[in-house]
Amino acid sequence: MVAKAQAGGIKREQGVKIVKADKKLKVEINGKLFTEYNYRDVPRPFFYPVIGPNGVPIIRHWPMKEGKDEAQDHVHHRSLWFTHGEVNGQDFWGEGRGSGKIVHEKFEKVTSGRDVGIIQSRNKWVARDGKVVCTDTRTQRFYNSPDGQMMDFEITFHASEGKVVLGDTKEGSMAIRLAPTMRVEGKVGKGHIINSEGHRDGAAWGKRAAWCDYYGPVNGDIVGVAIFDHPTNPKHPTWWHVRNYGLFAANPFGVHNFENKPRGTGDITIPAGESLTFRYRFYFHKGDAEQAQVAKHYRQYAATEPLK
Repeated sequence: MVAKAQAGGIKREQGVKIVKADKKLKVEINGKLFTEYNYRDVPRPFFYPVIGPNGVPIIRHWPMKEGKDEAQDHVHHRSLWFTHGEVNGQDFWGEGRGSGKIVHEKFEKVTSGRDVGIIQSRNKWVARDGKVVCTDTRTQRFYNSPDGQMMDFEITFHASEGKVVLGDTKEGSMAIRLAPTMRVEGKVGKGHIINSEGHRDGAAWGKRAAWCDYYGPVNGDIVGVAIFDHPTNPKHPTWWHVRNYGLFAANPFGVHNFENKPRGTGDITIPAGESLTFRYRFYFHKGDAEQAQVAKHYRQYAATEPLK
């Protein structure tokens, strides 16, 4: 299925196309790069770059490459990713010598389509001593939507190696690190944070909300990204590990840090042989949260049944 581009009568494939490349998969929407799934020779799979609705990267480039006005902190903040800081006592959030790694095993499904493209993979969580702690199946769906760029991220933890305890820590989990101009603070930061409960900027950290939105200027345009927490998720609505310096993460575990409760209050245990699924949507949009009708889009997402 093709359509003529506006300039020069060049034909361009419509829909979502997933293209294999060296150590990664490229995701194109209507002939334009949206993101790349990096899965080989990395501490964990991640998406980089992520192109915003104005055609410019919406994420921090470092440590993948140097970026203008970027703070070179938190080397483990790689664009857009999922991990957690305490799984059976092992850190998978950081990238130090004592940290574990999430290792890609195989793709279960890679499909392109007019309306949606899908990447489904199987991964193993390997502790620093080489022992496999657990496995996961993650399914990412990319939509060809007139309402903005939307990406669904679903991850199912499998307690395939024995009981799994997802520990109570703020270091996690469904995360993105945004461009420096989108930061709330910093020499070039002119962004803002707002969540479904009305908490703004720094006040949104550690609060529970069904959705959270982070927006600001990128290359002269106001753009943003919202993360939606599906109502079927454990402990919905989630807490948010969202910082003024550009880290933006949904974290349903870190009650000890967020609410100053006893350590371990936020633990989630998966019995041996069982599984647990978390579902999120990223909505990349033009304008601020109100202009992009983030609340309406969340209600639409919340009404959807989980896909099998």
